[in-house]
Amino acid sequence: MNQGIYEALVTQLVTQKINELDKDAYYVNKTTIDKAEASTILSQHLSQTIKHALEFVKGEKQVEVQIDIANKIILFLKEELKREEFSNDLIKVEGEILKAVFTKVDNHFSNFDLRLKEITPYTRLTHSELFTGGNGGLSLESELKKEILSSDRIDLLVSFIKFKGIIILEKEFKEFTERGGQLRVITTTYMGASDYKAIQLLSKLENTQVKISYNTGNERLHAKAYLFYRNTGFHTGYIGSSNFSRSALTDGLEWNIKITTKEVSHIIDKFQKTFDSYWQSDDFEIFDDVIHKEKLISALNQGKISKSADLNFSFFDIKPYPFQSEILEKLEVERTIHNRYRNLIVAATGTGKTVISAFDYKRFKSENKSAKLLFLAHRKEILEQSLAAFRGILRDNNFGELWVDGKVPDTYEFVFASVQSLNNKINSINLSCEYFDYIVIDECHHLTASSYRGIINYFKPKVLLGLTATPERMDGGDIQEDFHNRIAAEIRLPEALNRKLLCPFQYFGITDSIDLSSVAWEKGRYVISELSNIYTANNRRVGEIVMALNKYTKDINHVRAIGFCVSIEHAKFMAEKFLMAGLKADFLTSASNQNRDTVKQQLLNKEINYSECPQSIITL
Repeated sequence: MNQGIYEALVTQLVTQKINELDKDAYYVNKTTIDKAEASTILSQHLSQTIKHALEFVKGEKQVEVQIDIANKIILFLKEELKREEFSNDLIKVEGEILKAVFTKVDNHFSNFDLRLKEITPYTRLTHSELFTGGNGGLSLESELKKEILSSDRIDLLVSFIKFKGIIILEKEFKEFTERGGQLRVITTTYMGASDYKAIQLLSKLENTQVKISYNTGNERLHAKAYLFYRNTGFHTGYIGSSNFSRSALTDGLEWNIKITTKEVSHIIDKFQKTFDSYWQSDDFEIFDDVIHKEKLISALNQGKISKSADLNFSFFDIKPYPFQSEILEKLEVERTIHNRYRNLIVAATGTGKTVISAFDYKRFKSENKSAKLLFLAHRKEILEQSLAAFRGILRDNNFGELWVDGKVPDTYEFVFASVQSLNNKINSINLSCEYFDYIVIDECHHLTASSYRGIINYFKPKVLLGLTATPERMDGGDIQEDFHNRIAAEIRLPEALNRKLLCPFQYFGITDSIDLSSVAWEKGRYVISELSNIYTANNRRVGEIVMALNKYTKDINHVRAIGFCVSIEHAKFMAEKFLMAGLKADFLTSASNQNRDTVKQQLLNKEINYSECPQSIITL
């Protein structure tokens, strides 16, 4: 036998192995079975033995034979103990599992099979399970939704609760409490991490009580646990690392173990007793939003830990990220293997399209020392950011010149130009069609616009690189025609999110009750003038947006938002209506470029919370 500690029942096999040991060399410690634990210890041993025995049964009648053996064991217990109630435990020969019992008079359940599928957890009610998160497997969010819908009572114990976490489960919590389910929540103001609106939302649910610890100075509760009670006795619990936040419930690398009454009832019992002791403790105070709102907000603010934001203004790392290297390699293959020098890159916003172009140009320039560059975009801000990126990658603070807003290059060797500036001067500066060796067109989905066509048709560079996040055009135009009718390399939004290259986001679509059936449709879109007229005719749409902001945001007055409108008139209209609603707002149009930096700074500083602009203005 191996040395070490044991807790094994002494069987014939264990006795044999002990007898084989040298008594002079080994110390063996045994104790008698405690009467209080005897039933548990012996039943666990029998369970393992019977499971092992039943696994020997094979063949077409496997289940029937296993049921017959199980019933013989039950009958033996009945006869041995002279207890008739064991007859109730005999298994029906059909070998069925009861999944649910619903009353047919319950109007909520018109389709019982569908309802059962909606509320039954993916994992078993009788087996434990480990959720590790972030690995593409079953998410805690999807499982909790079903746990909530199938429960009769729920106890939640979490050190903090975030609004983005609660909003994910709001629908299920509402359905649960509205049908009579009892919800109890214990949380804290630890580090100010909880969101007031999340606690408020929970406290306003029917049949719900929330208790809070305000002890922010010496907080003791760090538990994260949920318990789901069922009248059937099939209770389940979750204990682990997940607070109620969006990342913890979805894609975060959180570990949570699911436990069940049928497997570890003593853990469920301890969970319940400990939760009840907390519930009765004076350390946790009942929360009533009408009475305690200001107290909670003050405690959360007091608990926040200010962190200094040391900004790093250093240049980019000289090496591209792995996904950028993959795209650069694909570009090299397109040119050297397939002889295609007009290439389109499709990359989700935020994945560094400009950085990729800078690395690609750096490689091209290393082979073509005097390679002249034209970087083309439609906004000054884009050009300034792109110039900074190229300077960082090339490690040359003097590289490149802007050609926008009246700024004119001195040499035209490395030019970052706006479409408007180049169009205005293209006929007067006498640049040959082959003057630029390498041309980058940022946001090249605009290529179908007439303002781009003259430029793209005139210049004949050695390399043409198009960058966009949205190659698909609703107006019927196809930008791939300028790039050998293909996409050279791409990283779309889902892949970028899966690779954790972008911040995860939540998307809420709100109902638009405006009737657009009378608005004309031309070239893949509504006629702008008609659409603008109908949206500015009354306050209905504004009211729907303000209601949605109240519903889906923590605080409508702490939002920083850009509202894309259909026209200049619509942008002005929305800004005015937001101001009338008590919200700090302004509008930005192409006719107000002189105020562009001011509005941008006001939005960054939260001097305004909402900036309205036409869809044609897409960058602040």
